[in-house]
Amino acid sequence: MADGSKTVGAAPGNGLFRARLRAFSALFRALTILFLLPAGGFSGCGRDDSPPTATIRGHTWRVIPAVTSRQRYQGMAGRTSVADDEGMLFIYPQAAARNYCMRNCLVPLDIAFIGPDLRVIAMHTMAVEPGLAGEKVYPSGAPAQYVLETTVGALARAGVKPGDTVTFSSNVPPAAKADPGP
Repeated sequence: MADGSKTVGAAPGNGLFRARLRAFSALFRALTILFLLPAGGFSGCGRDDSPPTATIRGHTWRVIPAVTSRQRYQGMAGRTSVADDEGMLFIYPQAAARNYCMRNCLVPLDIAFIGPDLRVIAMHTMAVEPGLAGEKVYPSGAPAQYVLETTVGALARAGVKPGDTVTFSSNVPPAAKADPGP
């Protein structure tokens, strides 16, 4: 001030202001941590990193979810092998009659059509076609919302039959999040 008096209090530039700012910063960080911890706000907390699975009659397959039109179109095409405990799970937002083929598939596959009630509707063994044309069609026979493809013979080895109940792990994407395309 012009009269030579000093300002007392928390003005920028004096020590009291800096001390209060440091105290407020520490309190803010502590409160942020307290609120983020229960909400799983840190990377990795509450996340399930295990692969999604489908289980039928006690046999579990690690599945690759196909929820977009592009993923479903690609399917297992181009794969040169499929392990006994793995497969692909095609997920649709609505149940409908489905027809599958072996377009560009290099290995024979088993297929199980699954209804919205999570029961197996129909099953087929799909052979590799000459020229990989994918001309033979494998129908669901009833509205299916999910389709499981596995290595050939896997469904028979597990004793799977129409009417069996399927369970999915909690990290399988819900049908409501699936792309409505083909």
